[in-house]
Amino acid sequence: MQVLAALCFLVLAHLPLLRGEVVGSFQDIPQCLDFFYEGKVPEWGAATPGAARLCQRFQNRYHFATLYDTLHRIAVYSAYRFQTGNDPTRNDWCIEPQLVDRSWNAGMEEEKDLITEHKGVYFGERQALEEDYINSNYDRGHLNPKQHQSGDSRQATFTLTNVVPQTPNLNQKAWVTYEHQLTKLFIAQCAQAYVLVGAIPSNNTWIGERVNIPDYIWNAYCCLDNNGRPIGSGGATVRNTGGTRVKRHTLSELKLLLGQYTKSPVEELFHNNCEA
Repeated sequence: MQVLAALCFLVLAHLPLLRGEVVGSFQDIPQCLDFFYEGKVPEWGAATPGAARLCQRFQNRYHFATLYDTLHRIAVYSAYRFQTGNDPTRNDWCIEPQLVDRSWNAGMEEEKDLITEHKGVYFGERQALEEDYINSNYDRGHLNPKQHQSGDSRQATFTLTNVVPQTPNLNQKAWVTYEHQLTKLFIAQCAQAYVLVGAIPSNNTWIGERVNIPDYIWNAYCCLDNNGRPIGSGGATVRNTGGTRVKRHTLSELKLLLGQYTKSPVEELFHNNCEA
């Protein structure tokens, strides 16, 4: 019996911790680091007041990672690996239960289901809710876009912790066009692509004094060959004011711009700046 108990202890000691989506560090969940090239999490954004680190979990699997600003109730960025597919989605929006209570379910859930489970509890203290976007004249603009994912990962993008308010003209025209251009680039040239997409909050523009309307949307990517070696990188920025022109940048240019916008120095967005 003692031998059996000792064996059980050893097995349990080497199992990964069964922790929820809201983590103290992305390093707490090894699977979460898979969405960052070589496991390198950007230091930029880490000091955001009220930041929450979300290992986005759906159907008992992790699909991407999000650094979430609970004070502005928008994502700082989402990090993901590109996939391609045309799987159907239900467009049912989820929220993060553990931003309400850390003891709740570790996976994203639809708000209507949480209402049934937790009557009388307000869910929006630290995150945006569907009611914030209704009649707001702003779209729920994906950072990790559905067209860059497949299977359950595609459905997992429909969480309000992965969106920011975008003007319809930007979300439905200029930015989605840029996302489609990236899709073609990744399919044609990359064996694998790591992507970061984020938002720069505005100083004083809000939806109902609850959800910040960002000034800029930005994107950065790192393209790898079949041997996992970097072969290309780039990024883009666009104003979130009905912007029709997405400006493309090198990673070096993008880092300078992010530093200027946020008055915070930017070191590496990707391991070794996505250089071989």
